[in-house]
Amino acid sequence: MVESRLGVDAPKVEVRFERLTVEADVRVGRRAVPTLLNAAINAAQELATSVHMCVTRKRPIRIINEVSGVIRPSRMTLLLGAPGSGKTTLLKALAGKLDSSLKFKGKVMYNGEEINYSTPQTQYLRTYVSQYDLHHAEMTVRETIDFSSKMLGTNNEFDMLGEAIRRKKGVINEVDQDLDSFIKATTFGEGSNLTTNYIIKILGLSECADTLVGDEMRRGISGGQKKRATVGEMLVGLARCFFMDDISTGLDSSTAFEIMKFLQQMAHLMDLTMVISLLQPPPETLELFDDIILLCEGQIVYHGPRENATDLFETMGFKCPDRKNVADFLQEVTSKMDQKQYWTGDQNKYQYHTIENFAESFRTSYLPLLVEDKLCSPNNTGKNKEVKVNAGRRVSRWNIFKACFSRELLLLKRNSPVHIFKTIQITVMALVISTLFLRTKMSHNSVLDANKYMGALFMAVVIVNFNGMTEIAMTIKRLPTFYKQRELLALPGWALLCSVYLISIPISLVETGLWTGLTYYVIGYAPSAIRFIQHFLVLFAMHQMSMGLYRFLAAIGRTQVMANMLGTAALIAIYILGGFVISKDDLQPWLRWGYWTSPFTYAQNAIALNEFHDKRWNSEFYYNGANTVGEAILKIRGLLMEWHWYWICVTILFGYSLVFNIFSIFALEFIGSPHKHQVNIKTTKVNFVYNRQMAENGNSSNDQVILPFRPLSLVFDHIQYFVDMPKEMTKNGATKKKLQLLQDVSGAFRPGVLTALMGITGAGKTTLLDVLAGRKTGGYIEGTIKIAGYPKKQDTFSRISGYCEQSDIHSPNLTVYESLKFSAWLRLPSNVKPHQRDMFIKEVMNLIEITDLKNAMVGIPGATGLSAEQRKRLTIAVELVASPSIIFMDEPTTGLDARAAAIVMRTVRKTVDTGRTVVCTIHQPSIEIFESFDELLLMKRGGQLIYSGSVGPLSSNMIKYFEQG
Repeated sequence: MVESRLGVDAPKVEVRFERLTVEADVRVGRRAVPTLLNAAINAAQELATSVHMCVTRKRPIRIINEVSGVIRPSRMTLLLGAPGSGKTTLLKALAGKLDSSLKFKGKVMYNGEEINYSTPQTQYLRTYVSQYDLHHAEMTVRETIDFSSKMLGTNNEFDMLGEAIRRKKGVINEVDQDLDSFIKATTFGEGSNLTTNYIIKILGLSECADTLVGDEMRRGISGGQKKRATVGEMLVGLARCFFMDDISTGLDSSTAFEIMKFLQQMAHLMDLTMVISLLQPPPETLELFDDIILLCEGQIVYHGPRENATDLFETMGFKCPDRKNVADFLQEVTSKMDQKQYWTGDQNKYQYHTIENFAESFRTSYLPLLVEDKLCSPNNTGKNKEVKVNAGRRVSRWNIFKACFSRELLLLKRNSPVHIFKTIQITVMALVISTLFLRTKMSHNSVLDANKYMGALFMAVVIVNFNGMTEIAMTIKRLPTFYKQRELLALPGWALLCSVYLISIPISLVETGLWTGLTYYVIGYAPSAIRFIQHFLVLFAMHQMSMGLYRFLAAIGRTQVMANMLGTAALIAIYILGGFVISKDDLQPWLRWGYWTSPFTYAQNAIALNEFHDKRWNSEFYYNGANTVGEAILKIRGLLMEWHWYWICVTILFGYSLVFNIFSIFALEFIGSPHKHQVNIKTTKVNFVYNRQMAENGNSSNDQVILPFRPLSLVFDHIQYFVDMPKEMTKNGATKKKLQLLQDVSGAFRPGVLTALMGITGAGKTTLLDVLAGRKTGGYIEGTIKIAGYPKKQDTFSRISGYCEQSDIHSPNLTVYESLKFSAWLRLPSNVKPHQRDMFIKEVMNLIEITDLKNAMVGIPGATGLSAEQRKRLTIAVELVASPSIIFMDEPTTGLDARAAAIVMRTVRKTVDTGRTVVCTIHQPSIEIFESFDELLLMKRGGQLIYSGSVGPLSSNMIKYFEQG
């Protein structure tokens, strides 16, 4: 506590929620699948419903069901629950981040002041840490966290801590050394950079601080490091309330414990309010928490001190075994399939206790009375009046703009290959066009000559406009990260768009200047310098308009497919209606409005006026009131005649650019993530735990399909792996030319033996799997790898092996069943009959417990479709349907709760029992999961193997080895 340890008053925030209910209207079954037919039917139905012509066919579901509670400051609360229980929705409700499409009832109060969901709330009092890792792949970890610190600013506790240090009460000696360094760094004016560095250090990101985050297309940091970077983004702001969603996913037990220990110190020392949801907290991590909330199917089954968490269930006849993790027990005791094993009474009298039974017992027990008393008691906010729920923005608009502008400059540098390619492209096109319309072959004496120049001018405007279409892809790529930062960092759309717009100006100057310089005098346009500048000005205005237009279309399309469709449609429309393909006089009267609204019209008129008003085109030629060749071609083409229209047209082009960018700002501010309102639900409840009797006795179905395969062993000896020394490490003083990631690793994976590959983050687990699987295309590999005693050949090895990646990458527009069917089509032998293939797919879905999800869309991570744990199970199923002999699994239980992890491991166990060779990297295993493995390979940082052998009963062999030293 800050009051007792530092002698100052710390502002505290108590979060109360009363009868909190969250509902959603969703489509059920196949109508939720976004096919063309469903989209048309749903759109028509929505339109009819809006005018009260029919009743909506959506089904209401209750995600959170009348829950109440109090989250106290200076305490760290653990939120437990299976995926789908409503944890994320509850956290977002408490943080004021609920989607506007959800129906919200009840109250959420901060120090007695109710949150108003109808108006935007400040991001500085509370923050929500998402379970999805969305970052700019081109930025380093340090740059990512530092940008967040600039957006979130610094909280008042820094001033409070500085006051404590200045008082010299001597209590700082009691504070941990790292925390003392943090206090000094953040209170004595050393800036946000030092705060960022401290957060990087405490999160174990020092080694990758200057490494690009990366994504599917760019090499970067690991999944666990991305998760820590996501946490670090929110920690630098140091809000008063933290709501963190599955932040330990992808972390090893040691790193997760260190992070939780740090968060505990923050909560206790700074009087912060913290609610953290975890999937598989190990016992040592669980003991760091003060309170526990157990959420099941939207209902609170327990809410109270951690020490009393099992008392309620013991009174109902359920007891946690001695070697059982309490967190796993709490999640499994409510499961229909796993509940009976914890029953301590007469087995003949056992009856399944539903979640409603547990919730009712909790509501009538003495534990919630404490909560109800707090709900009914008035808030003591005498010391906390300075904590305002609706406090204004603490970071000035100017500082926000500077941070965004600096980031866009950085991204411009990191994306330089794109702009270099655009420059090369426009250079090549300029050379082609300039040689096509070469000056020596062009005269200026007739309308026919003028038409040739009109063609050259048309091509110039077309290519410059087409060059701006790259804005679609570049904008779409940044949208998911922007939506996250808009919600969590309060990043306004105007700050992003203004930065992008200003940086686009020099890009337009370079590209249009390059085009003009290479083509103007080679083609032989009017040689006057002023006409050269005016020609360049038209193309520059057109390029700016083009970038603004396609940026706007990307902002409203929000997906690559939709934005490309809108961009192509706009491109065709402005060309056809622009006055060159079809002259204005040849357009139907009802299409004339299109001519005057097309930006191409004004670019074509302006650039033609600049050329044909030159004295070179004053040769006599009489046509319909025109006296010169220049006037005649303008008249024939239906273009404007008077010179003053040049400046009007250029002004209109710049006006279009301004309008499109303003529209883009509104689109970014008010349009949400694509498919945000689509939710796929099932018509029946999901049993998250696989039937234990089936797991022990095999599938009860008589239709089980056993596809033939050959059991194979994999032996590797003295594996060494090197990569070229990174430039960053060379700059920091590294002298070696190569960096060694694996050092003399030997071992064997055998059929029917389940092997675990463990080690802290950075030990080389994934690297070893990639080397053995032949997925490392770069670097230098030494050593031997043999399959069934023969040297490994990658071409044949790929056919008999499967690899479950840590990242769950799937096609978002397929259903679960379609994803599995596609994988089976491609990878099963041709002699497998279709009905066998379909039956095998169904068997795999039953094993992985995704049968109820077979018609659900995979969707986009963080936006729609499957949850994180469902994606993980789909990843495993996609590999299992190939019926491989050897399977590599990179952290298969990451992102799963204890029950879902048990399902996966029982499935993996059954796969091994069929005679397949399976090896898994594993993080944060529970005792049950760890002891389900037969053998263990343990690695330490630097790629060195420190243990290889059997686990033994109750881990006895491994324990005996380390006890002997």
